[in-house]
Amino acid sequence: MIAKMFDLTGRVAAVSGAAQGMGRAMATALAEAGADLMLIDRNGAGANQTAAAIRGLGRRAEVAVVDVSSTQEVRELFQKLDRDFGRIDFLGNVAGESIMGPPEDLSLEDVEQVLRNLVVGRFCACQEAGRRMLAAGRGSIVNIGSLASVTALGRGHVAYSMAMGAVAQMTRELSTEWAGRGVRVNAILPAQVVNPGLEKRMAETPNLESRFLSGIPAGRLGAPDDIKGLSVFLASDASSWITGALIPMDGGNLAMNGGGSVGPRRSS
Repeated sequence: MIAKMFDLTGRVAAVSGAAQGMGRAMATALAEAGADLMLIDRNGAGANQTAAAIRGLGRRAEVAVVDVSSTQEVRELFQKLDRDFGRIDFLGNVAGESIMGPPEDLSLEDVEQVLRNLVVGRFCACQEAGRRMLAAGRGSIVNIGSLASVTALGRGHVAYSMAMGAVAQMTRELSTEWAGRGVRVNAILPAQVVNPGLEKRMAETPNLESRFLSGIPAGRLGAPDDIKGLSVFLASDASSWITGALIPMDGGNLAMNGGGSVGPRRSS
């Protein structure tokens, strides 16, 4: 009975950012639970590698090369999804880049680009998926936010934090509008999850990794696979009464920044 609650057999999921990192981990987890996938990314080669891995699990996988900041491309993506699958049960909004810089120097053009990447394109995807899910009377959407959705990061993240705050409120508003019609909308708020971009930043900035770790009671940075179980849970019937939630995935970072401190670590 419990296993059946997490079973996604026969369902169709669309995941952006599927070429690498959390997007690839989310897509793979959904396939492992039985879902077929529409894989979305600007990086077609990477998305095709993910597709090959998913097909190796015996699931169907199609690839759409899309810039998620382009609403036209997002709308065309959903037309392709209609042709290829004829339904959508789950949307994972993972993709979207930021531009960093001191607030006094950041250009308005850069701020607008970040908002297109992380807010406007994601709302368009939610809108397109939501229309189809509302017509079907069921569906689940997960937006990837950040701890920056609910707290300040500093270090030149002002445009990112503005956008991620909007993602949190978009999630709550869509949930409030749609929950009574069978469509759930939640957000996952990661702390620092290792990916090529973060690895480059840590290599270029001495002590950045140790600075991150000083705020994570669990004692390690996140890994893309940390999102797998939560993704399946939120896509499945096991979370049928969970909507409008902002769920930290952060090794305890948010709780600690609420006033706690790290005690002595156990030696391994």
